[in-house]
Amino acid sequence: MSTATVFDQGPQRTLEEAVDLDCREYRGGHTAVCAILGEAYGPFQKRLSTAYPDHHLRGGDLARVVQLVRGPAVLEWFEQVYGVTSFAVQPVEATRDAMLGMGRYLTKHAAYVSAVAEAAEDGVWTDAEVAALDEHTWAVIRKMLGILEGAKQAAKHGQEVRHG
Repeated sequence: MSTATVFDQGPQRTLEEAVDLDCREYRGGHTAVCAILGEAYGPFQKRLSTAYPDHHLRGGDLARVVQLVRGPAVLEWFEQVYGVTSFAVQPVEATRDAMLGMGRYLTKHAAYVSAVAEAAEDGVWTDAEVAALDEHTWAVIRKMLGILEGAKQAAKHGQEVRHG
């Protein structure tokens, strides 16, 4: 019985294949993953590799591997299965200037979205329009989450966040 998940765009790699791929591409490969996690290479490598289909990672081991490797294949698998999008947030210092800059940035992007809405009035979306909207949307989200993360880190480290 296959554990492959099938989506509208065709079959995707299994979670096992994603783990194996990410471990292979990790600096040092399976050997490094086993060593860093303090596991004996032979038996643990067999649980990581799809070359040994009868050997499976336990949930706790899967969590340890994913947390260590943080590879794109497993992330892509989870994004496809759950229908979510994720990316690493880059913290930005939450200063007055950063917030004012964000306001200007949002104004600029709001004007763009309005222009796209006017262009899409016919109900037909071109690939170029969707790609441009996608790019602008994620740019705004990244910047906003970066400032939010900077504020969270400042608050966590006991730094006073100045307002206004």
